[in-house]
Amino acid sequence: MPLDATTPSHPSSHPAAARTWPEGFLWGSATAAAQVEGASHEGGKEDSVWDAFARVPGAIAHGDTLTDAVQHYRRMPEDVRIMKELGLGSYRFSTSWSRVRPGDRAANAEGLDFYSRLVDELLEAGILPWLTLYHWDLPQALEEKGGWANRDTAYRFVDYADDVYSALGDRVEHWTTFNEPFCSSLLGYAAGVHAPGRQDPAAAVAAIHHQHLAHGLVVGELRGRGAQHLGITLNLSNSIPRDPADPIDLDAARRFDSLQNRIFLDPILRGAYPEDTLADLEQFGIRDVIRPGDLEIIGAPIDFLGVNHYHDDLISGHRDDEGGDGHSGGATRPTSSCWIGSEDIAFPSRGLPRTAMNWEVNPDGLRKLLVRLGEEYDTLPPLYITENGAAYDDVVGPDGAVHDAERTTFILDHIASVGQAIDQGADVRGYFVWSLLDNFEWSWGYGKRFGIVRVDYDSFERTVKDSGVAYAGVISAATAPRLTRASA
Repeated sequence: MPLDATTPSHPSSHPAAARTWPEGFLWGSATAAAQVEGASHEGGKEDSVWDAFARVPGAIAHGDTLTDAVQHYRRMPEDVRIMKELGLGSYRFSTSWSRVRPGDRAANAEGLDFYSRLVDELLEAGILPWLTLYHWDLPQALEEKGGWANRDTAYRFVDYADDVYSALGDRVEHWTTFNEPFCSSLLGYAAGVHAPGRQDPAAAVAAIHHQHLAHGLVVGELRGRGAQHLGITLNLSNSIPRDPADPIDLDAARRFDSLQNRIFLDPILRGAYPEDTLADLEQFGIRDVIRPGDLEIIGAPIDFLGVNHYHDDLISGHRDDEGGDGHSGGATRPTSSCWIGSEDIAFPSRGLPRTAMNWEVNPDGLRKLLVRLGEEYDTLPPLYITENGAAYDDVVGPDGAVHDAERTTFILDHIASVGQAIDQGADVRGYFVWSLLDNFEWSWGYGKRFGIVRVDYDSFERTVKDSGVAYAGVISAATAPRLTRASA
């Protein structure tokens, strides 16, 4: 059924809907394979690290697993129809390494066929496929050989990327190597709150570098095979000292910025790790894992940078300033152990509204981040907001609808901030809301809902929320003038 853009949930007077966007600005939504597909051991797929992690008692809230997720593997055509109804210009999805190469042995034709059918469905619906190769679901077989702490995993990643490109490279133009390596390295190998659940700072440092190396190797490999649009997605945040006159707060903000942002941005965009980062992490062996020639590979030019942003961060170096904000840098449970060498970092409250993840809501932080990136990096490629959204405790109303006013406001206000950043010179070319569907939210299981489409976890019925209707209205308003000019 077509969406009704006249519903009150579509505030057409909001700046997000009222402004003019750059020609060709891309509107999309995003998911990740492990979070939506289900069929965790069907179609030839074997364990990923998240399948294995979910079997660890207490690792996932409520003992939830990825077995069904939201059945996207079975309901993919229906989900693409919903995308088309929303007016999405692009769908950002990930391929599962453990579905494409079960046990990392050889290409699985059945798994590749699923993604081939997905791409065909998208193209038939007029939706641009935007593929992410790694959204945290390493084959468990590779983790048992050391995972990302093992340099060889970077070369296995090239084999996997080659298989995916061979199957889809004739139809997919946009290739993201990694999604949020911060999470799959620091949260997975140091904090232990993400798969594989290790708490080994040296392994986390090695994982950061080996994922960087894998990124650079795949950029070179796929570029050589003809790929035109190659990039990476990072989760980035502002690092704001609580008291700019306090040297303890200033240093804490520097160290947070180092581990959240610059340890990822600088090798990719400048071909070098920041010197202060190297000094901070020397005790964990960071210089030992860097080999001659690595940084030249890692620093190969990319065509776009994906920016994931949910909140920014007020930083203190005084632990008594924690403020109970539950911050976890993108993790699903509070932890300070991911800030290896920086365990004294605290996140004071600013008294701002909060989402169900207990993250502060500050749309202007996104504007500041995007402008800052352009000011600090001379080699910055075009930017895409590849994830932005919010979890709230949705309620199904008597009318069967989800009137998620807080999420609607969150999305519209952040889109408006993107527009303001563009006005200030930021080269932002697209926005992808997180997420298309309610889904498996990592260590929170099914307890947190980010979707603009509600999923009933018993029947798996999909219902577009008011936020989805509002987003569709923004897309319609943004693209209608271009359609009018084209038809004229």
